[in-house]
Amino acid sequence: MAHFRNPLAFTPLPVIIMTTLTYTALFASLLVVHLTVPPPPSSPPQGVNLTEAWSDLLHITREFHPYNSRANDDVRKYLLKRVKNILHNNGVQYATTHDKIIASDQQSWNTTKPAPVVVIDDMISNVTFSETAASASVYFEGTNIIMVIRGSEDDGSSFSNSYRSTRKTTASVSKGGVLVNAHYDSVSTGFGATDDGIGVVTILQLLSYFTTHKNWPKKSIVLLINNGEEDYLNGARAFMRHPVSQIAHTFLNLEGAGAGGRATLFRSTDTEVTKYYKKATHPFGTVISSDGFKRRLIRSETDYVVFNGELGLRGLDVAFMEPRARYHTTEDSARETSMNSLWHMLSASLATVSGLAADTSPTFSGSGNDKSSGKVDSGRGTDAVWFDILGKAFVVFRLHTMFALCVTLLVVAPLTLIALTVALTKTDKMYLFSTKQYVHSADDDEAVQMNGWRGVFRFPVAFVLATAAIIGLAYLVVKINPLIIYSSPFAVWSMMLAAWFVVAWFILHGADAMRPSALQRTYSLIWMFAGGFVVLIGVTISARHYDIAGGYFMALYFIVIFLALLISYIEMIFLPKKSAYVSRFGTDNSSHQASDTASRPLTGTTGGQSDERPVNEDDATETTSLLRGDRRSFARYGGRRHSASEETDHEDRPLAKDFGTPYSGEQEWSGKLPSSLWIIQFLLLVPILVIVLGQIGLLATSALYQTPADGSPALVVYLAIAILSALILAPLGPFLHRFTYHVPTFLFLVCLGTVIYNLTAFPFSRDHRLKVYFNQHVECDTGLNTVSLHGVDLYVRKIIAEIPSARGQFINCTASNIKARKELSLCSWFGLPAHVVPYTVRDTRNRTYVETWLDYNVTRVKDANEAKFHVVGQNTRACRILFDTPVTYLEVDGASSDPRFKTVGDNGSKEVRLWHREWDKPWDVLVKWEGDKNTKLTGKVVCLWSDANDGAIPALEELQHYMPVWTILTKLADGLVEGSKRFSI
Repeated sequence: MAHFRNPLAFTPLPVIIMTTLTYTALFASLLVVHLTVPPPPSSPPQGVNLTEAWSDLLHITREFHPYNSRANDDVRKYLLKRVKNILHNNGVQYATTHDKIIASDQQSWNTTKPAPVVVIDDMISNVTFSETAASASVYFEGTNIIMVIRGSEDDGSSFSNSYRSTRKTTASVSKGGVLVNAHYDSVSTGFGATDDGIGVVTILQLLSYFTTHKNWPKKSIVLLINNGEEDYLNGARAFMRHPVSQIAHTFLNLEGAGAGGRATLFRSTDTEVTKYYKKATHPFGTVISSDGFKRRLIRSETDYVVFNGELGLRGLDVAFMEPRARYHTTEDSARETSMNSLWHMLSASLATVSGLAADTSPTFSGSGNDKSSGKVDSGRGTDAVWFDILGKAFVVFRLHTMFALCVTLLVVAPLTLIALTVALTKTDKMYLFSTKQYVHSADDDEAVQMNGWRGVFRFPVAFVLATAAIIGLAYLVVKINPLIIYSSPFAVWSMMLAAWFVVAWFILHGADAMRPSALQRTYSLIWMFAGGFVVLIGVTISARHYDIAGGYFMALYFIVIFLALLISYIEMIFLPKKSAYVSRFGTDNSSHQASDTASRPLTGTTGGQSDERPVNEDDATETTSLLRGDRRSFARYGGRRHSASEETDHEDRPLAKDFGTPYSGEQEWSGKLPSSLWIIQFLLLVPILVIVLGQIGLLATSALYQTPADGSPALVVYLAIAILSALILAPLGPFLHRFTYHVPTFLFLVCLGTVIYNLTAFPFSRDHRLKVYFNQHVECDTGLNTVSLHGVDLYVRKIIAEIPSARGQFINCTASNIKARKELSLCSWFGLPAHVVPYTVRDTRNRTYVETWLDYNVTRVKDANEAKFHVVGQNTRACRILFDTPVTYLEVDGASSDPRFKTVGDNGSKEVRLWHREWDKPWDVLVKWEGDKNTKLTGKVVCLWSDANDGAIPALEELQHYMPVWTILTKLADGLVEGSKRFSI
C-alpha cells in the first residue's frame, strides 16, 4: 500500500520548488520596483496640473542654460511669468518686489490685510565665501526667485521681523516655516531635465497646490528657485544673504544626479523630518546613502549642505540618481525622462511639505537664532534609520532605538540559546556536538556512536570558498575588462550569484552525499548566528560612536537567523532521549526478546513481525561493493556501537518504529524530527533578507556602477556586488544540500556564459555611453589653442582618433591634474578656434582677436604686499584670478559682508572666482599676500565661456559630430572655454 508523502517535507522536490519560486519572485519584484516608475493617478490632487508641469519642463529644457549663458536669462524670465500666472489663475493676491525698496515689503506684511504671497525677484543678494577644499574664494551675485506663502497660523511677524533685521543679524521666528528648493541653472553640456528641471516644475506645482484655498498651509512656505547651484552651490549661499532665509526651520531640497527613474531620498537630518516623507505614496531610499555622504564616500554635493550645514535648517534631500551616464550630458533631456518620474518627485514633495507645513508644534522651532553662528535655531532632531520596502512602505525609527535593539539582541539571543541548550541537555535530548553515549555507564558499556558532530564545519567552509570564488572573479574582471559593469551591471550580478550558488552547492551537497547529517541545517544556522553576532557588535559600535545607521540590515539579519535557529532547537524536543535510543543496544537484548515475547523487539522486528525478511535492494550484503556510494550502505553504522554481536545480528535491521523513519542515510535517531518546520525557517530567513539586501544591492549598483568612468576605483564596485551576493544567498545555505544537480547545472551554465561575456564584451553602447570631459583653453597672450578630453586612457585615444582636426597631430596624454579624477588621463591637441566673443567688439589697440576676449589692469600698493585688480571679460559674466602663491586677504568692490562666511581660507586662497549677474561688467578686486615687500605676486587672469547654444565652440560641435556612438561629452569645469593672460607684479 502506498504511503502518503508530505508535500512540504524537507526533501529535494519541495525544497527546490519552494526556494526557486521564492527567489525568482523576489528578484522579479525587486527589479520591477527598481526599473519602473509608478504612473501618475488619473485624477491628480486639486491644484496640481501635470500637463502644465510637463509643458513647463519642455520649455525650460529647450537649450543648455548654465548661469553663464543667455538662455539662463530666458529661463528666468519664463519662470517669473509662470509664477505670476499661477497666482493669477488661483485668484491669489500677491506682492512683488525686486528687493530694492524694503519698506514696501515690510508695509505689505504689516497692514491689516497683508498680501498672502510675496514674489521676490532677488537682484541684490551677493555673497563672498571661501571654498577650503579647492583653496578658492568665490564672489557671486545671485539671481534667485523666491516665493513666500504666508501660513494661515502665521501672524506675519516672522516675515516682517526678517526684513527689519539687518543682514548681519538674524530674526526670531515663532513657529518656523518650510523651505523647498530647486535650481534652474543647468550645466553647459546638459539640458537639465532632471538636474534640475523636474525639481523646478515641482516647485511651480507646489505653488499652485498650496495657494489653492483648500490646501493653504498652516505654516509659511518659502519656495526657492535658485540660480548657480552647478558652480559651488552659489545660488543657495546667495539665498542665505536674503532676510527671508530666516523664516524657514525645515527644508526639502529637490535635485538630480541621474537622468530619470525614481527620485530617491538621498539623506535627511533627523527622524522627526523624515517621518513626513513616510507619507509619500511611493517612498524610495535607504539611510545607507545618507551614511555615504556623512562618511565622505560620496564626494558630490547638493544645496542640502548649505541649508543644513551653513544655515542650520533640518530637512531632506530628494534626488534622481541614475543612470549616471546621462548625468550632465545632452541625454539629461525631457526625452530621456517621463511624466512618471515627474509625478514620483512631485507626489513625494506634496506629502512631505504638507506634513511639515501642518506641524505647528515646537518640534521644529527654536527659541530664536543662534547669534554666535548666524544659523537659524531650528531645534535639535534625533539621528534616524530609514528604508523603503519595495517602494510601497517606509520604515523610519531613531538610531538610538536601533542601538538599544542591537544591545538587547547581543545579550538576549545568546542567553536564550544557552538556556535552551541547558534544557535540552537536562532532558537528555541535546544531540548537537554529541559524539557517543553509554547504555548504563562508561565503566561497563561499550559506547554507541551518536555522530552528532557530523556536518558541523560544512557551512563555513562552503561560505568561505564560495565567497572567495566570487571575489576572485571580481579581481579577474577588473584585470581583464574592468569597465564592463558600466553597461552590463546585471551580467555581473548574474555571474556573482550563479558562481556563489554553484560553489556552495557543490561543497554542501557533496559532503551530505558522502556523510548525511540530520543536523546540517542546524549547524548552518549556528554558524550564521555566530557570524552575525560578531558583525552586529561592529554595527552596534558604529551606531553608538560614529552615528552610522546603515547597519540596520544586519540587525534584521541577526533577528531572523536567531528565530530560525530557535526553531531548530525546538525541533530537538521531538527527538527521543539519548538514553532511550542507546538502550536498544544493551547487552541483554536477547534475554529480553526471549523472555518477553509481548514486548517490542529492540532490533530486527517491528510490531511483532519476524526478523526474517527479504534483502532490500538498497541494503548492503556480502556481495555489495565496499566502494558503493549509496547512503544506506556506508551510513548504516552511523548511529550504532561497533560490536561483533551487532554486526552479525543487527546490522540489517530497521530502527524500531518508536524512533521514526530518518531521511535516507541520516542518523537513525533523527527519525522523529518534524519534516515541515523548515518551511517556517525558510520564510523567516529568505523573503525579509532578500528584499532588504536586494534593495540595498540595487541602489548601491545604481550609485556606483558608472563611477569608474569618473575616475573611481572599479574594484570597489565589483567587491561590493560580490559581498552583497554572498549575503543575499547565504540564507539559502541551510537548505542547499537538498538540491539535486538540475538547478546547479543550469546556474553553472549561466555562470560560465556570464564570465565569458564579462571578460570579452565591449563595455559601452548607445544606451550606456562612456562619459568624457571636455575643456578648451586659449592663451590670449600667444593665441595657443588647446582642446582636451579627460577620460579612461584607452578609450580617450580611440575617441580622438576619430576627430578630423586631431589627425596627424601629436596627442599629448598625461595623468589628470584633477585630484578627484586621478585615475583618468588628460589628452590634448591643437583644436578648432573658438568664437566666444563677437567680432564686433571694438578694439583700438590693434590686437589679435583672442587678445580682446579679456582685459585686466593690476596696480600694486607701494611698499606693501597689496594689489588691486580691474578685470573685465567680453560676452561673459564669469572670470577668475589664479595665484601661484596664496593670497591672505580678499575684498571685492560691491560685496556685502557676512560674518558667517570667510572670504579666504585659513591657508589663504590660490584662486578667486568672480560671478556677475550682468554681462561684460568689470570686477575690482583687492588682495593681500604674505612675504617681504619685494615678494612678487604672479599668476593669470582667466575668463570663462559656457554657452554652447550658438555655435561659438566649433571644437565641441566637432567632437559631438564625430565621436563614436558609444561616447558622450560632459563639461570638465565651470567654463567650456577658458581664455587666460598671465600677470606678474
